[in-house]
Amino acid sequence: MKLLHTADWHLGHRLHGHERYFEHRSFLDWLLHEISERDIDGLLVAGDIFDTANPSATSWQLFYQFLATLRQQRPHLNVIIIAGNHDSPSKLDAPHELLRSFDLHLIGAIERDADGKLNSEKLVIPLKDRTGAIRAWCAAVPFLRSADLRLSEELQNSDEDRLVAGVAEVYQQVFACINAQRTAGQPVLAMGHAYLQRGELSELSERKVLGGNQHALPLSVFNGADYVALGHLHLAQSLSEQVHYAGSPLPLSLAEQHYPHQLIELTVTDNQISVSDKIRIPTVVDILRIPATPAPLDDVLAELNALSLNELPHNQQPFLEVRVRLEKPEARLRERILAVLADKPVRLARIHIEYSGHGLGMADQMTSVPLDSLSAKEVFELCYQRQYASSPDEDLLGCFEELETALENVAS
Repeated sequence: MKLLHTADWHLGHRLHGHERYFEHRSFLDWLLHEISERDIDGLLVAGDIFDTANPSATSWQLFYQFLATLRQQRPHLNVIIIAGNHDSPSKLDAPHELLRSFDLHLIGAIERDADGKLNSEKLVIPLKDRTGAIRAWCAAVPFLRSADLRLSEELQNSDEDRLVAGVAEVYQQVFACINAQRTAGQPVLAMGHAYLQRGELSELSERKVLGGNQHALPLSVFNGADYVALGHLHLAQSLSEQVHYAGSPLPLSLAEQHYPHQLIELTVTDNQISVSDKIRIPTVVDILRIPATPAPLDDVLAELNALSLNELPHNQQPFLEVRVRLEKPEARLRERILAVLADKPVRLARIHIEYSGHGLGMADQMTSVPLDSLSAKEVFELCYQRQYASSPDEDLLGCFEELETALENVAS
């Protein structure tokens, strides 16, 4: 039996204001092809299907078209999708009963009864082969918010971190429910959307969900699982032989340009789930960062002017980050860059500016002068020198003094 593990689709994501429908549609079309070509038996999506809790109608349409085509092409396919921290639990749960009638499992949130008892059955999904025989079990636990967690009286009185203990207790209750039903030779797969200890965050586009770094989950939370299919971290990575982040199919920030965007193919055998392949996802829209390191503006403009690219439809044109090093503010920076790019088939995503100052804070520069002994003008001059490695000119100082006088008049 073969499964695919993926995560963090972020349908509807915009990169610095640019929509990405073409990229997401291309990825989902490619995914349908891979499932067919590789004769896959199950698809696991570990959260963050959408980029926001209120996806656009276009994003919902793209998602449901994919599910409909998937079910038509592969009637026997196991499909399990859990919510991530970007998803709305209630919106994903709304069509749960309808989708389940088509054997499509979309899990938005956990459920508890009036006494706080977890409905483990909702999170327990058998993975069946084409004959209908159960080959493995899945603990399909969505992203857990602190409000979802309950602690037994024993754990409430322990010294264990309450958030971590609460998550672990949910998984152990689901594993117990699975163990009460499974037979020999049926391994257990756990799904989750979380930040784990030792996980490597993206530079720009992720955060430490749940309670921050101090609440990063230990791998021991998943004791009892033969494989853990994780989402949330966009960089594909393995934390152990059994615990894997699939990573995102698209770069979700410019810093993720060189990430190994992939799917993980799994093979299920008796008592075992193992990684059999890591499938690279083709790039359909390039990201350009020019120059490779920030350079003076005239050099950057010359390099942009010499840029030669193939003509492409607008939604397939590369995203561009322009990287400039300045000695002082440049009032018409964006206009000058756009003028050079006017006839280039490229989409300007971001202008990264690096100033030539030393970047030290005032406390790093001053060891003996107390701050309250300086005038506002002197503080302004020091800050300017730190940022731009030069002194402000007389016109700028005149503007600052005019502003200072106006504020004093308002205060009086």
